Amino acid sequence: MPKTLVLAEKPSVAREIARVMGAKRNCGGYMEGEKYIVTWALGHLVTLADPEKYGDEYKKWSFDTLPMLPDKMKLEVIKETSKQFSCVKQLLMSQNVSDIIIATDAGREGELVARWIIEKAGCKKPIKRLWISSQTDKAIRDGFSHLKDGKEYVPLCNAAKARSEADWLVGLNVTRALTCRHNAQLSAGRVQTPTLAIIVEREDEIKRFVPKDYFNLHADFGSFRAIYRNSEGASAIPERVQAELLASKIKGREFTVKEVKSVEKRIPAPMLYDLTELQRDANKLFKMSPKETLSVMQRLYENHKALTYPRTDSRYITEDIVPTLYDRVRAASVGALSETAKDIMRSKRTINKLCVNAAKVSDHHAIIPTEEMPDIISFSNEEKRIYVLVASRFFACFYSDFVYRQVKAELVCGEESFFVTGKEIVDYGWKKLGITDSDEEEEKDDSESDSSLPPLVKGAKIKCTDAQIKAQKTSPPSRYTEASLLSAMENPSKFIKDRKMKEFIGGGLGTPATRADIIEKLYSTFYIEKKDNVIYPTSKGIQLIGIVPSELKEPMLTAKWEMELERIAKGEAQKEKFLSEIRGYASELVKTVKNSNATYRHDNMTRTPCPLCGKMLLKVNGKRGEMLVCQDRECGYHESLSVKTGARCPNCHKMMEIRGQGEGKIIVCKCGFKQKADAFFKSKDDGGKSASKQFVKAFMQKQEKNEPQTESPLALAMKKAMEQNKK
Repeated sequence: MPKTLVLAEKPSVAREIARVMGAKRNCGGYMEGEKYIVTWALGHLVTLADPEKYGDEYKKWSFDTLPMLPDKMKLEVIKETSKQFSCVKQLLMSQNVSDIIIATDAGREGELVARWIIEKAGCKKPIKRLWISSQTDKAIRDGFSHLKDGKEYVPLCNAAKARSEADWLVGLNVTRALTCRHNAQLSAGRVQTPTLAIIVEREDEIKRFVPKDYFNLHADFGSFRAIYRNSEGASAIPERVQAELLASKIKGREFTVKEVKSVEKRIPAPMLYDLTELQRDANKLFKMSPKETLSVMQRLYENHKALTYPRTDSRYITEDIVPTLYDRVRAASVGALSETAKDIMRSKRTINKLCVNAAKVSDHHAIIPTEEMPDIISFSNEEKRIYVLVASRFFACFYSDFVYRQVKAELVCGEESFFVTGKEIVDYGWKKLGITDSDEEEEKDDSESDSSLPPLVKGAKIKCTDAQIKAQKTSPPSRYTEASLLSAMENPSKFIKDRKMKEFIGGGLGTPATRADIIEKLYSTFYIEKKDNVIYPTSKGIQLIGIVPSELKEPMLTAKWEMELERIAKGEAQKEKFLSEIRGYASELVKTVKNSNATYRHDNMTRTPCPLCGKMLLKVNGKRGEMLVCQDRECGYHESLSVKTGARCPNCHKMMEIRGQGEGKIIVCKCGFKQKADAFFKSKDDGGKSASKQFVKAFMQKQEKNEPQTESPLALAMKKAMEQNKK
């Protein structure tokens, strides 16, 4: 009897589907049961072919072969995972398989993973789609009971293909053009370049900034203080002389309460998490990078089945989720969350109606706990942090608004006006859970106090006991953290200079699923570096923005792309028309680079020759430490000089780094402390100055994991020499 082939994205997900659906026999690259055969990709098994596959002339990077505009894009099997592709292809074409269920991640990229594999294998069998938001047994069974026709997802597949092909056409053409024009390892893309431009523009603003002195004047009334404001409402006084003159006019004088306003304000609980908001909070609270947060979320979704699908851009749920909410609250009743969960169920609280909005849910609803109680003891520290963060935000939505009474008063002395604002808490509501709301923006100014004011009555007289002048300086804009950069990528409308075009910004730079990878790519290409959780553009990044075509720097480009891709996904636009426009655009970009008079120079070149090609190496600051990299793109040699550690200096307590290789590794600090690494980490009873055995083991494992997976410089040189001798 013919069976149904289920194609999952990862082995872990495939194993869970196989277990639930009764495919128990392990056959190596797949699991088999009476009705289903379950196999998997390893992420992507198939990708767009490199330019070299279109002809030998593309093997050499040259302006003569640009622009590269293939009529039909070719697919190729990824070499590293070709064995698994062969297994999947054999199953797809097997006489024993009648139809296919795509069970890859339920989103645009997940659809592409499966469709490319099926297309490359040449399979034409009927397709159905499993579309689920969590990996629990119940969700899997429900999903198999409500399979969708694969034809419904052809537009989504077309959008995914259009995105991938457009990135190939623009990214590879511009990257080759820049590299040929400037003889340097340079790359550009429709998302990474405008993201880098945002960081460089902020750095320019900081460098151009000139601080200015100004002064604030406060009238002290004993139990509270009020701040001076001029007729235009500004509290900044430009000159000290002017502030001193005003102070002398009010000190010891009687004020009249001109006006008192009392307003009750209500702040609802923060909305449920989407991926970008979760990445922002994880960076602010735990210094986790967006990539780390996504990785942890994937484990909580796939392995632990504790949270729903992470790659979502929605902060809402649909009506059909509401009946399952108490089961989710009960499941999340673990550890410190248990008391809150009990209170929600005991008090029969209902979720805020603002959270339920099907119109604001596209592919997936917000990230919330599943109905399956997690084994939280088995969680890593990072997994616990993220799980508690999501569950706490979920619980907060069951509580009432935070309510406070705001009292604003204006006091006058002669013609001068002073203002004060007080706050009195009426109901803590969701805030009694102790969680914060990163996107709560209360209107708070320099007149506002978190404490209540004494009773103030309009027309009352009150004496000013003292006048205080406070000197201030204007501040430059802050450099981006990964959290604030995510916010800028999500809503880049303020970076669009054309006011008429701001309304077309759409979904921002990239998608929630790709933003973490874009930031990581900017680190790995040495366009940006991080110091104390703050992002700086490198000289290489600043120069790139100076030489890249101007239209590629604008957020408008990627915003237009995402809007058009969304239309393709809905069947409202054609992939072919979109790609035709992209081909023309790529041609114009190549022409712009070729005719440019801009120059690029390496200002980080060392006197150390590359052991492979002999060209001088460049010294760069990687995300995990200093590295030497070859300036020749085709060589690709790199070696680590230092690796940042979590160990603190015994002298100044600052973070230290490891330098050197093998037994010669030393651990050093900027203050001058230096010691052999093995001696520093040696476990001994010295009052806690050395690290424990457990710390040393965990630390060294982490360093090994983070070090570049390359052979030693000598081994690489020897290998290349041997290859040349064979020729």
